[in-house]
Amino acid sequence: MNLPSEGMASGQTALDLGHWVARFFNRRVGGMLWRNTVVSCSVFVLGLGVLWALVEYAGMDEVIAAGVGFLVANTLHYLLGRYWIFAESQRKLASGYAIFLINAGVGLAVTMALFWLLITFTPMHYLLVRIIVSVFAGLLVFALNAAVNFRQV
Repeated sequence: MNLPSEGMASGQTALDLGHWVARFFNRRVGGMLWRNTVVSCSVFVLGLGVLWALVEYAGMDEVIAAGVGFLVANTLHYLLGRYWIFAESQRKLASGYAIFLINAGVGLAVTMALFWLLITFTPMHYLLVRIIVSVFAGLLVFALNAAVNFRQV
């Protein structure tokens, strides 16, 4: 099923893979992705630190601690994203934060599901699992924020 999309050339559909590839694979988006990577890696280290401290010092369950660390990191990520990654966005602060939290919720669901699957069915250490999972969830959340929230792609 092809869905029409506002602002697309005649004959294109929202599910046109070539259109989406062209939207995401260009120099401008590459710069945003680079800035996002710097921010994501920085706040990810913070989130890992929170995860580690909650598991090792507070005795919290690894899955719950991963969720807490994810939320702490994402709050800082929004602020840096708003003013540096997607600095040209016309989105209002409050609505942008609300949409960012929805996108983060999608990322959190992906993170928690993949985290649970990997720690349940593999012998990998929980910190390694969290690193692996972050790649998938991070790219998804970047794409959602770039296209939907900050409308930069």
